[in-house]
Order: sequence, then structure tokens, then C-alpha cells
Amino acid sequence: MSQRIIIDTDPGVDDAIALWLALASPELEVLGVTVVAGNVALKDTLRNACKIVALSGKTSTPVYAGAPGPLVRDQVYGKYAHIGAFSNELVPDSELQPQAEHAVDFLVRTLRQAAHDNDPITICAIGPMTNLALALGMHPDVARGIEQIVTMSCAFTALGHRVPWAEFNVYADPHAAEKVFNSGVPLVVMPLDMTFQALIGADDIEAIRQDGGRPGESIAALLSAFDRSDLTRFGREGGPVHDATTIAYLLQPGLFSGQKARVGVAVSGNTAGYTYADFYNKLPTPPNALVMQKVDEYGFFSLLRRVLSRYGVHHGEQRA
Repeated sequence: MSQRIIIDTDPGVDDAIALWLALASPELEVLGVTVVAGNVALKDTLRNACKIVALSGKTSTPVYAGAPGPLVRDQVYGKYAHIGAFSNELVPDSELQPQAEHAVDFLVRTLRQAAHDNDPITICAIGPMTNLALALGMHPDVARGIEQIVTMSCAFTALGHRVPWAEFNVYADPHAAEKVFNSGVPLVVMPLDMTFQALIGADDIEAIRQDGGRPGESIAALLSAFDRSDLTRFGREGGPVHDATTIAYLLQPGLFSGQKARVGVAVSGNTAGYTYADFYNKLPTPPNALVMQKVDEYGFFSLLRRVLSRYGVHHGEQRA
């Protein structure tokens, strides 16, 4: 029986890889893709999401437009926000359109039904958590419909990647992250500390390009256009693919190891978005998250190559 998930996202190169990974996996039933502003403005994250889903061939997967900006703070975007949506050369255009229903309404409706059926759903949160915070804030009962939230967010020892003190998904909407962290829903956190350990290199990119059908070709093009290597920081070739770790965890949790902790976030001041993890029980509050600390790099990229190669096997006629 497949695991039912909703992917909340702000595509994004890493988000695109995560989406293609999930949509290629029969072990996962993607009930919907809820989109939020983040890496780029909402109109662009939404367009990217539709193009990504269309290229997967899973065009029955609904896409929903969500929050256009954070709960409280001023809007911030990712490093490449000025570029807007992916060009058609990187990800082919499509006629797939988002649903009329708002993403938050979809979350509330779907999670309430899941609670009623006693069949809770996993949320993969790979963008700013505004949509989830709105759903949980306005309708706290929907928490009963969530099995767990697997989130790519936070930075503890690794420091930040958009600003020195914070991981971008939390920095973009720290108030939303705080609400989700305090919701009582079980959390699995994929922080930069862990994602920086798995760096995709030229050989893996080429294998995905050759074997991954049209999505594989787009992944290679995206990773070439938006190079995330940083020899000074990482000390070796390659760059992280942060968001894909959330899907890999659902498919093969043994690739990861971590520790329970109380995770919290600063919501104001010059370091808004800063996150901490109480690994040593210094606070009176109990753990609210399983924080992943290590990843099997070889196993992770073997999984990516294997799953993404299904696009080449099943959709070989789409290859350019």
C-alpha cells in the first residue's frame, strides 16, 4: 500500500528534483502539490510546479496556489528570484493549470477527511511553511490528519546559506516555522547540517541525464544553470540537493540517522530565522522533532539514480 503524501513547495531546483523523485515512486501517492512563494514569487513557483508535474507525466496530480508571502515579515526571495520561472529550455512549457481551490483550503479539507478516516497523511514541507501555518493556525483540528511533517529546513552547526544565521525556508517565514514547530505534529527535520554531506557530482548528474528521460535531462540542465558547488565551504566538488532528502527519507529511511531534540526558531530581531536544537535536554520542553544528522551519500545518490531512471524506462518515447 502506498504512503499518502502532500508536497508543500516553492520550486526551486531542489524542489523540482524532490517532486520528480516522488512522482516516479509508486510507493508514494502524491495527493497534491501545494505551492507557496519562496525561491521566487508565487506566480513563478506555481508555473514551475505545473511544468514539473506535467513533465513527470503524472498530470492528474493536482497543483494548488497558496500563500503569496509570509505571515508577518517582509517578503524575501531566493538567490535567483530575478530570473523568475524556469525557462522553457530548462523545463519544457506545459498547458497544465493549477486548481481553482486555494492550497490552504485543500489542506484543511484533505486533512480533516484523513482524520475522519483515521488515515493520516505525511506532509513534505520543502518551502517556507506559510501554507501549513495558515491551515494549522485557523483550523488546529487538522493536525489530527497529519501523520508527520518531513521538512527540509533549519541550520544548526552548518550556519545558513542565504544569510549567515538561517536556512532559507525558515528565514523566509520564521513565524510560520514557529507555528508548525509548536503544532504538536511529529516532525522530521532535514537540516543543512545533514544535506551538506551529500554533494551531487558530475558523474551522478550525467547518469541522471542519460537514464532519467525528459525529467533527467531537465535535472541536468537545472543543475548546470544553477550551479550550487562551493569548494571553499564544502572542501570538495559537487553541490547539495537539499529538498530531495525529504522524499528519499520516505522511500529509504535507513539512509539517514538522527537524534530527537526540541527545535525552536527566533522570530524577531536581527537574527530572525535562526533555529536551535536542544539535543542535550537543557530546556524544560520535550523534543518536538527527529533531527537528521547523517546521510549515506552513496546510498542517497544511488536511490536518486534508480528511481529517476524509471522515467527513461517508462517514458522513453519522450526523450529528446
